[in-house]
Amino acid sequence: MSEADLEARSPWSAYTGVAAVRLAPPPGPVRAKLAVPGSKSVTNRAVVLAGLAAGESELTGILKSDDAWWALAALRTLGLEVDVAGETARIVGGGGRWPAGEAEVYIGAAGTLGRFLPPALAAAPAGRFRVRASQRMSQRPIAPLVDALRALGGRVDYGGEEGRFPLVVHGAGLDGGEVTIPGNVSSQFTSGVLLAAPYARGPVAVRVAGGMVQPAYVQITLAMMRAFGAEVEGNAELSEISVMPGRYRGRRLELEADASSAAYFFALAAASGGEVTVTNIGSATLQPDLGFVHVLERMGAHVEATPQRTTVRGPEKLRGGFTVSLKAMSDQTPTLAALAVMADAPVTITEVAHVRHHESDRIAAMAAELAKLGIRAEEHPDGLTVWPDQPRPARLDPHDDHRIAMSLALLSLAAPGLEIANPGTTSKTFPAYWEYLRRLGFGVETL
Repeated sequence: MSEADLEARSPWSAYTGVAAVRLAPPPGPVRAKLAVPGSKSVTNRAVVLAGLAAGESELTGILKSDDAWWALAALRTLGLEVDVAGETARIVGGGGRWPAGEAEVYIGAAGTLGRFLPPALAAAPAGRFRVRASQRMSQRPIAPLVDALRALGGRVDYGGEEGRFPLVVHGAGLDGGEVTIPGNVSSQFTSGVLLAAPYARGPVAVRVAGGMVQPAYVQITLAMMRAFGAEVEGNAELSEISVMPGRYRGRRLELEADASSAAYFFALAAASGGEVTVTNIGSATLQPDLGFVHVLERMGAHVEATPQRTTVRGPEKLRGGFTVSLKAMSDQTPTLAALAVMADAPVTITEVAHVRHHESDRIAAMAAELAKLGIRAEEHPDGLTVWPDQPRPARLDPHDDHRIAMSLALLSLAAPGLEIANPGTTSKTFPAYWEYLRRLGFGVETL
């Protein structure tokens, strides 16, 4: 079993120290109306923007997970006033300056924070900051971001291995100008540069080369920058984006729910022939993972959506026999791979090569764990094909990856007694996941 990186767990973690959970399905189809926690992507963008802004911001509906904890803790380490009450955070921003002047900041396994915080530090007029990450985050590529910041006049050094965390960021400001960022690894590199760009000394023109992975997340970035007062424009393809110098202003903001988290419950409805309504995410969202419901429609599910809520009703049997690109919603690669086991024909997932560089190599991890269940899964460079079959119970390794853990748990519908090791890994984005399953009628036994 993969070893858990417990340093990356926060005080908001759950199931820390639990070796595994044994799952039993509910006695019938999954039927529920529920609200899911706040969006990780929106929460961490909002936290960084509030830290950069001048004045006080109030963020309601924050996601209380490991990633959000480390984002808020980073602002405190940098000398800002941060108060959290329930699901509301009050942040007094530094207006582009970090009062601590010199600090070591730990970001855990938060990929968003790892791409958003270094630019915000580099844009400051003064300071020296060491940014340290979890074991897995320290293996993930960061060079495209560092190269972009250097091209804009930023001073960023590697604290160890070239191209990896830790980083040493010097607050010397950004000059502005033109910069080209590769878009085929992660849209978060582009978003990180954009979030800091208003604090450059001149206009910033960002060009994205090679096509962008998940452009919808950059749209979210632009919308939130505008909400905090930035002047930013992009073309339809988001291959060229311009940002004018300015300052963010603190504001009150209600954050939306997490579409990625909602997808697991939609999947449960589809696979069990049940019905699930998520009451706080709908067609008004910019989050691309809500598009997973259209994949479920291809599998025979019926979907109804309003701007604020979404309902999925499952078929008698999931349909397979298709190939689908999940490029726009690649976090759902493990989810669909799990559902394919319960379909009536194979499913092939394409255009998700970049998920090999997430919290785990998600393609390899899913293929390996499905094999333990007796399921045939064939890896491709940019995806995998899964053949349906009756899974046998086994103890599965989530590879310390929250999305692998939550996706594999879906298979308990077909394999009662399935065990998931290291269940605390879901705390990265969804600490209450196992409690949600309990509310839906699943047996969740801690081992």
